[in-house]
Amino acid sequence: MTDRVGQQLGNYRLIRLLGEGGFAEVYLGEHIHLGTQAAIKVLHARLTSGDVEKFRTEARIIAHLVHPHIIRVLDFGVEGSTPFLVMDYAPNGTLRQRYSKGTRLSLESILQHVKQVAAALQHAHNEKLIHRDIKPENMLVGRNNDILLSDFGIAVVAPSTHSLSTIPKDVQSLAGTVFYIAPEQIQGNAHRASDQYALGVVVYEWLSGDLPFHGSFTEIAIKHTLVPPPPLREKVPTIPPAVEQVVLKALAKDPLQRFASIQDFATALEQSCQSEYLTVFAPPSGLLLASPPSLAESASQPMRTSLPLGTIVSTYRGHAGQVKAVAWSPDGQRIASVDSTTVQVWDVATEGHVFTYRGHAAAVNALTWSPDSMRIASASADKTVHMWDTATGRNVFIYRGHSATVNAVAWSPDGTRIASGSADKTVQVWNVATGDKLLTYRGHAGFLKSVLAVAWSPGGERIASADNSRKTMVWDVATGSTVSTCYGYSAWVNTLTWSPDGTQVATGGDGRLVQLWDVATGDEVFSYSGHATRANAVAWSPDGTRIASGSADKTIQIWDAITGNSIFTYHGHDDEVNAVAWSPNGKYIASGGLDNIVLVWQAWAR
Repeated sequence: MTDRVGQQLGNYRLIRLLGEGGFAEVYLGEHIHLGTQAAIKVLHARLTSGDVEKFRTEARIIAHLVHPHIIRVLDFGVEGSTPFLVMDYAPNGTLRQRYSKGTRLSLESILQHVKQVAAALQHAHNEKLIHRDIKPENMLVGRNNDILLSDFGIAVVAPSTHSLSTIPKDVQSLAGTVFYIAPEQIQGNAHRASDQYALGVVVYEWLSGDLPFHGSFTEIAIKHTLVPPPPLREKVPTIPPAVEQVVLKALAKDPLQRFASIQDFATALEQSCQSEYLTVFAPPSGLLLASPPSLAESASQPMRTSLPLGTIVSTYRGHAGQVKAVAWSPDGQRIASVDSTTVQVWDVATEGHVFTYRGHAAAVNALTWSPDSMRIASASADKTVHMWDTATGRNVFIYRGHSATVNAVAWSPDGTRIASGSADKTVQVWNVATGDKLLTYRGHAGFLKSVLAVAWSPGGERIASADNSRKTMVWDVATGSTVSTCYGYSAWVNTLTWSPDGTQVATGGDGRLVQLWDVATGDEVFSYSGHATRANAVAWSPDGTRIASGSADKTIQIWDAITGNSIFTYHGHDDEVNAVAWSPNGKYIASGGLDNIVLVWQAWAR
């Protein structure tokens, strides 16, 4: 593979490699005039002059696929004989990165993903385009955790994907694809139902944690063609029969025996999951809390609510002291929580302890997950930030750039940088890979000031940071220049959160108010006064409609982010609430406090 970092293709300079496959490498590119970022896919194939017009025609077709769940193609070109596509950059990686091989997903998570992917594919099929390479690696996670289907161009541009009747010499180039490939596509006759088969394999894998077929390239290809997939209930006995029936229909060898369309597959899967209660988690004891109705019954009934608001779905009691912070892993499977001396990682479904990190020499104050859920950065009174592996607890790196207690830490949405705030009055932005300091923000300078909270904007262009002088600063990450300053009523601002659209920030502190600010002007939008005393924690729901705030009054209150109207008050804690976090899908809240426990409870109902 040619290392193209630093090269210029069209108007984009290639910054770093994002990933590679059998037919292309994908780079993060920066527009040389505008400074905007995009993903640049550089195809391995070198086109002759006669192929250029064909490539241009095919790229134009792909660019016209405009859909909320399809990654946008912004431009294309041929540099010399090297073709490339310019696409939207999705900073949160792929579903393969979010769910490593062997991970079992809940039915509700699967449904959310399948409905988005199926909608994208149905649009493509309506435009007479077949994807041919459906797999988790080609499902990107957008800025708001929506799914964006990518790699529509590979099938029509790479000649070896047009006919798979003979196995290519470089079988490594298809090793990641053969696990999902439909029988008719292996025989060189791909059509719309081939995408349905591949998505069926993905659902099979998510449900069971295993692929239907294993072996060499040739062995897997033969099994796809001739061997029925092992029944799902042999792998996971608790999978509802109706769900298994739908998945196996999508995996029929004869494409005519599959669903009439990819949308019909998604609809049938949703209907098969209907039950009295549908949980977001997949505990070993079962995927559902009640037996599902038959497929026919499901089709005639509306989807019912999951659980009443405030219902506890998980309780973690592993801490010996007060819980100071909680954070969900981006894949929604685990929670990390902080007490005075440790960071503990635990499984939400089983409430089981996974690992305790004890690497700091003084009290731990805050933590943040990497976007791929593989690492955690924790901030401490020992003046350091530790970056460590979430599975093993192995320390990866220690950042020592601060001269005083580090109170806050946040990972950038693209996974490349960390911002840390300290009692030394600075916010420092540093490179995750090298530890190099990229920027020091000194907007909080002043007598006895201390930075208490830090958060990246959803797009990663700005940071909001707050201190103990009632001041919240919004500033540009590229230049370090201040965008706006928000002056709150509280003397201390110790918690803040961005709206998912990046236009507002909510802050809380030692006063009883939670305040919403316009980040462009620094003007207050409105304040919420539902708490009896100080607000210790605040979190914005992923869909942007609600805010949860935790208080010293022992409550968590959920309220409307537009009107400020109170929606629900949670009274599950016996003492002051220090931490609040929404699950990535917005259905649950994790909260912790002075009672030494973390509760996961229902925060949303249909």
